Amino acid sequence: DAYFLEYDDDRSGDFRPLRFLSKGKIVVLGLVTTKFGAMESKDALKRRIDEAARYAPLEQLALSPQCGFSSTVHGNDIAVEDQRSKLRLVIETANEVWGG
Repeated sequence: DAYFLEYDDDRSGDFRPLRFLSKGKIVVLGLVTTKFGAMESKDALKRRIDEAARYAPLEQLALSPQCGFSSTVHGNDIAVEDQRSKLRLVIETANEVWGG
C-alpha cells in the first residue's frame, strides 16, 4: 500500500517518478537523513514536499526519516538526542503540512 523512498540527498534523484503513483497508494518521502546529526530546516522540508506534490497528490504523500538510525552494521555517527530532534522535526512538519 505504500512506497518508502529515500530522498535525503542529491543522489536520490528528483520527484518525477512520482507521476506514475497509482491511486490508493502512498509514498513516504524519506527527506530527513539519518546518516548525520545536522538538522534539516522545516522550511526546506516543506519546500521539498511541495515539489513532490507537483507530481503526486499531497494526500498520497507522507514524511519520514530516510531510513533507520542504525542502517549500517556499526550504526551511523549521530547522537541519540539528534535522533530524537529529527523525529520531532518529522512530526512537527507533518502536522503542519497535513494537519495533526
